[in-house]
Amino acid sequence: MSDNPTGGSQQPKVQTRAVTDDEAGVRLDRWFQRHFPELSHGALQKLLRTGQVRIDGKRAEGKDRVEPGQAVRLPPGVTHSPPPKARECTRQTVSDRDAAEIQAMVIHRDDHVIVLNKPPGLAVQGGSGTEKHIDGMLEGLRFGFEQRPRLVHRLDKDTSGLLLIARTGQAARRLAESFRDRETEKLYWAIVVGVPPKKEGMIDLPLAKRPGARDRELMQVDEENGLKALTHFREIDRAGRRAAMLALWPRTGRTHQLRVHCAEMGCPILGDRKYGGEEALLAAVAEGRRLHLHARRLSLPHPSGKGELKAEVEPPPHFRRTVEAFGFSTDGV
Repeated sequence: MSDNPTGGSQQPKVQTRAVTDDEAGVRLDRWFQRHFPELSHGALQKLLRTGQVRIDGKRAEGKDRVEPGQAVRLPPGVTHSPPPKARECTRQTVSDRDAAEIQAMVIHRDDHVIVLNKPPGLAVQGGSGTEKHIDGMLEGLRFGFEQRPRLVHRLDKDTSGLLLIARTGQAARRLAESFRDRETEKLYWAIVVGVPPKKEGMIDLPLAKRPGARDRELMQVDEENGLKALTHFREIDRAGRRAAMLALWPRTGRTHQLRVHCAEMGCPILGDRKYGGEEALLAAVAEGRRLHLHARRLSLPHPSGKGELKAEVEPPPHFRRTVEAFGFSTDGV
């Protein structure tokens, strides 16, 4: 038998790769997409769930942000980037129809960032049973750029409104820093069932994933182990004690933060059966089974380093019809 280490078949080995300076603040799942575009979202999620991907020796999640110098553990079989030719072959993956659809969502575009008006019902990222999503349509937003556009934050599938897309790696890093350093002001509109206990206030309830939940994104208030979650709210208008329209400013960016906070306040978002149960549904309202949460306005430092990026968008038709049905006024918000 040969003792030559190059002879015969070799088993893949665990390796690590250092995060570079231009990758600061990139989400871990985006980092993998950049280095290993042939690794599917589902395959990466499985590696993360089983602890095979680690950052500096610690278990990690796809939403974690990487920093320069950190060592990312690469499981066996995910230790080599595909050759340039393979990357090029995966570039043209969006259909003309999907490209036209996502381009129609663009409300602002410059050399650094694209702002979309995401419709309700369209997922931002793929997952189990989700074939169509914004992330899979981003090829349609190159507009002649060599780099593939990339996500820097997300909205729930049934939430509508403003979504930022970075056009370069540097823009992605700066946008991530703005979100992480809370330099971004986000205003959401929500129609809720019932009314808040006071006209204006702050909800300070830490959130964590609900243990054992089949839905991996199901959240709950957890005073002991939860991550800090802050939401400022103000009542815009109300229809007696039956329903209200709220302005919501999330000061942190936890999963499902606004939905959980509204439910915990005793006024679940209309149509949010996940956190409000049957109480979140109003049979007498035509659109009462659809989620009424809309990312209305964004303000943050422009990723070019010059000035501010501001965007605002009207809510989708089902939201507007419910506003009209209740006779809500939106003046001054």
